[in-house]
Amino acid sequence: MQGKPRPPATPAETLTAMDHLIATSMIGQQEMAERLGVTVTDLTCFAYVLEAGENLLTAGDLAARAHVTTGAVTGILNRLERAGYVTRRSDPEDRRRVRVAATAYAAERAHALYAPFYERLNELFADYSADEIAVLHDWFSRTGSVMKQYLEEQRDEN
Repeated sequence: MQGKPRPPATPAETLTAMDHLIATSMIGQQEMAERLGVTVTDLTCFAYVLEAGENLLTAGDLAARAHVTTGAVTGILNRLERAGYVTRRSDPEDRRRVRVAATAYAAERAHALYAPFYERLNELFADYSADEIAVLHDWFSRTGSVMKQYLEEQRDEN
């Protein structure tokens, strides 16, 4: 049933629910990373590589997205490459730059692990109207922007 009435919630209750979701997500990512034989940061970078698809990212792109140094991303890419998750390709426009591609093997492993979870999430989305989905999307997008901005401010203070 789409658009069914939702129970009332205060902003404080909603923040608590969000905190619980984030904590559960962090634990889940740790467990997924362990199953895939990588670290959480490696998995995060690999997820960015998968998301980019054919629009291959540079090591600098990954460093910026994961908020790590270019030196750290080199270590991450070394580990992902040794594990068979990524390959490095020379940038055809600038031979000094390297672009990162996911291997088919790794993409299949990640898909097999995450697909059942995403199916469950899509079942949850089916309970929401198109307008409610739009609100969820807006909230997640805006919250992500607020979080990134706050993290950058915290880094600038150090």
